[in-house]
Amino acid sequence: MRLTTKGRYAVTAMLDLSLNYGLKPITLSDISERQGISLSYLEQLFAHLRRHGLVSSSRGPGGGYRLSRSADEVTVLDVIAAVDEKVDTTLCEGKENCQGHEQCLSHEIWFSLSEQIKSYLASITLGQVVKNHQSSREGTDKVINFEVA
Repeated sequence: MRLTTKGRYAVTAMLDLSLNYGLKPITLSDISERQGISLSYLEQLFAHLRRHGLVSSSRGPGGGYRLSRSADEVTVLDVIAAVDEKVDTTLCEGKENCQGHEQCLSHEIWFSLSEQIKSYLASITLGQVVKNHQSSREGTDKVINFEVA
């Protein structure tokens, strides 16, 4: 499995929104400038994020995007799934037809790894990542460790 720029940029943009949760709407051009992501690419990503109910938008002067719920309620997996990113390490995409029409010898290893990755990403909220980032910038020792259970 390889996470593409689509998934990485979507998470980064959502973290940018999380830093500003509860404040005024954030424009995609602001996110583009701060994060170095193409504006047209962000527009495509945010269409997916809006469709999946992760962000809401407002038009006009002072318009932009907001998280549709608290950053503590949105997981990294929610964001990755919303932009159609696959979190799958099997060759058969979990269909168990890896070798012709049969399951390959190593299928269970890769299937289990995929499930662990999904579980890990589902256990991390945007709020946790933001708190971790802010703590590390402040030089405190309250950094959240993201560990696989």
